Amino acid sequence: MFRLKETYLRSHLFIQFILVTLLEIKKATRKEVMVHLSKEMDDIIETYLKPIDENWQPADFLPQSNDPNFLDEVKELQKECKELPYDYLAVLVGDIITEEALPTYEGWLMQVEGIVNDNTQGWSRWVRMWSAEENRHGDLLNMFIYLSGRVNMRQMQISTQYLINDGMDIGVANDPYLNFVYTSFQETATQISHRRTATIAKKYGNTRLSKICGVIAGDEARHAKAYKSFIERIFEIDTSEMMLAFETMMRKKIVMPAHFLRQQGEKIGATFSHFSDAAQRLGVYTSKDYTDIVETLVKEWGIEYMTGLTDKAEKARDYLMSLPARLRKVAERTSIKAPLEYEFNWIYR
Repeated sequence: MFRLKETYLRSHLFIQFILVTLLEIKKATRKEVMVHLSKEMDDIIETYLKPIDENWQPADFLPQSNDPNFLDEVKELQKECKELPYDYLAVLVGDIITEEALPTYEGWLMQVEGIVNDNTQGWSRWVRMWSAEENRHGDLLNMFIYLSGRVNMRQMQISTQYLINDGMDIGVANDPYLNFVYTSFQETATQISHRRTATIAKKYGNTRLSKICGVIAGDEARHAKAYKSFIERIFEIDTSEMMLAFETMMRKKIVMPAHFLRQQGEKIGATFSHFSDAAQRLGVYTSKDYTDIVETLVKEWGIEYMTGLTDKAEKARDYLMSLPARLRKVAERTSIKAPLEYEFNWIYR
């Protein structure tokens, strides 16, 4: 009986090996790879997302309106927010608007090949559950900034509606490989931004806001690990094509999801550069951070050690290996811009 079980186990593992090998030999389509990986989705969700009943909710971090001390707590919250500098508020509001544009991001991912019309419900379930976790970020920051008394909520809401209305074009179409490189990068960048805003809030004595930004950063870190794990698995199955996709995204350069950001009366995207300048001046997210993320992805995905590549993929690997050093030289020459004469209509002076 033991030998029969051992034989069965070996046969099962051999079949799995043959399946992956066949996908590689016949140059698997993106959809075939996605279908193959969707079978692992239960484990992925259990590893990287939290059960709703165990998760934090925005109400956990805010004054409760039915509390007799509610008004006193709001006054204390507003007092803590008075010292936050202008650039900080500009970056925080830009982050909130970006988080609030979640319907765009969920709709975009649902159109990715292998996710759209996902009969197994594996990938589409991931997108819905990821979106549900992300949705709390905008809700929490939005309610906090409303209570702070420092922000013109109507103008912020106009910019949010514009951003959702204008959509997003990040140059990835419906290609899952390109999309997952983007999300791996973007979730890492978002984690850095929220972690830095947490640190700065603490510096100005705003412990509540620091904790809020910190817990959001923790979510983003988990999500980044998930998307990076998707790429790791694709590299195992479709190495050369994944290498080429990584190269493509690095040559395109990663654009932020809020690159169409604008204020009332402005053209599409007109506010984004000023938002980016504020983040650069404040040190929340800089050109050096961009370079560090690229270098991290190259190392974590083991680009240097990939084998069995096509000639074209080998050249892509050479480009990726040299890219961090090239970007770092550019970043070293980029000085933080002086404050600009630009008024964010979101912020009360």
